[in-house]
Amino acid sequence: MLHDIMAIERALPWLLGALAAGYLIGSVPSGILVARLFGLGDLRQIGSGNIGATNVLRTGNKLAAFLTLLFDFLKGAIPVWLFLNWGDLAGQAGGLGAFLGHCFPVWLKFKGGKGVATYLGVMLGVHPLSWALICLTWLAAAVLTRMSSAGALAASLSGPVWLILFDRWEAVLLAIILAALVWLRHQANIRRILTGEEPKIGQTRQP
Repeated sequence: MLHDIMAIERALPWLLGALAAGYLIGSVPSGILVARLFGLGDLRQIGSGNIGATNVLRTGNKLAAFLTLLFDFLKGAIPVWLFLNWGDLAGQAGGLGAFLGHCFPVWLKFKGGKGVATYLGVMLGVHPLSWALICLTWLAAAVLTRMSSAGALAASLSGPVWLILFDRWEAVLLAIILAALVWLRHQANIRRILTGEEPKIGQTRQP
């Protein structure tokens, strides 16, 4: 027991370092920077005001939306890959930090994105096969409901399930935490789904 406690104490600074570095990487406001680069204005004043790729797409610029999606995805994957050199827990800490940084960036008064692309990036870094099945879950749910948000909610819930099936128990807690945060960030979408007001894929929604 004493040995385990000492091991945790030795690892804690490294885990906190990975968490902090992941947060800094994740907090880079990709959508805002891409929108400015393309001359699209302040993303927070467009559509829903969200800084993610979906809102960038509302500007009509598909390339800018794709780049935002890609950068938000990489913000989740890179910290995991980077800190896996310190061990699985450090990689997970980096991924958690990146997700928190994207959703709650200090530079934007903690008002960030909903985290779906960054979540997918983290899960790719944690376990690529589970990530592939999470993506398929998103696709299936989105096709069946014709709602992107429903796909995201279903995909995040499936994450812990796939990890358990592949016996990757060390990452299950992280997947549960991330799924809970994805659902938290989608509260407004959930309310609209329940009332039948959530727009279908291809439809627009007023801010």
